[in-house]
Amino acid sequence: MGTATVLLRLGGLTVLTDPAFDPAPAEYPGARPLRRTAGPALAADRLPPVDLVLLSHDQHADKLDHTGREVLGRAATVLTTPEAAQRLGDDGLTKGRIEGLAPWESREITAGGTTVTVTATPARHGPAGTEHVTGPVTGFVVEYDGGTLYVSGDTVRHDALDEIGARFAVDTAFLHLGDAHFPSTGDRAFSLSAHEGAALARTLGARTVVPLHFDSWDHLAEDPARITEAFAAPDLTGRLRTLRPGVAEPL
Repeated sequence: MGTATVLLRLGGLTVLTDPAFDPAPAEYPGARPLRRTAGPALAADRLPPVDLVLLSHDQHADKLDHTGREVLGRAATVLTTPEAAQRLGDDGLTKGRIEGLAPWESREITAGGTTVTVTATPARHGPAGTEHVTGPVTGFVVEYDGGTLYVSGDTVRHDALDEIGARFAVDTAFLHLGDAHFPSTGDRAFSLSAHEGAALARTLGARTVVPLHFDSWDHLAEDPARITEAFAAPDLTGRLRTLRPGVAEPL
């Protein structure tokens, strides 16, 4: 799907990533305004009880919008950056149910008879030197009985990502692509391009790659056809898997 929001069922545990459920069109003003052009595939009121939310960051509406905050308020556990955990906990939204993880910190989460281990991974939401503007972000590795998932969050390609593949045997990688650009920042990109996503897939050694967050927003500038082209390389043949929004599929 083109957004960052994915609902996963791992054994008896329900996981949701980056809840953004506002209807479209929607405008979010700011120094770099965001505009949502397509609504969610599943309305928030149709969600099952959520055991765990993996929130890559809270400062941008394409990862956490108004309705998404209401979803957080109902989730049993939320893992995110330390900064987001403090902000969201301070406003009472998820107090006592949210925790911030620094890169490589891990937590075990158990629900429905299923235990997973979640590890925060490095991410950088733009070129070096823009961290004070974009704010901290995180990715996640989820180890469960049956496999290992990686969710990149918003990140550009940088050396710290190489260690993920060295530490974990990733089965399925959910990569936030879209090559995000803004008029006010010129040529500088704030998320992975299709080409960079393909390069990261090689580093990870992931057997399956699911592209996320590549359309439905004005700032996602890359033609989705480039994703297919990038993963048509002989060494990546058969790895790309595109989800159908709103349709339940086995991993």
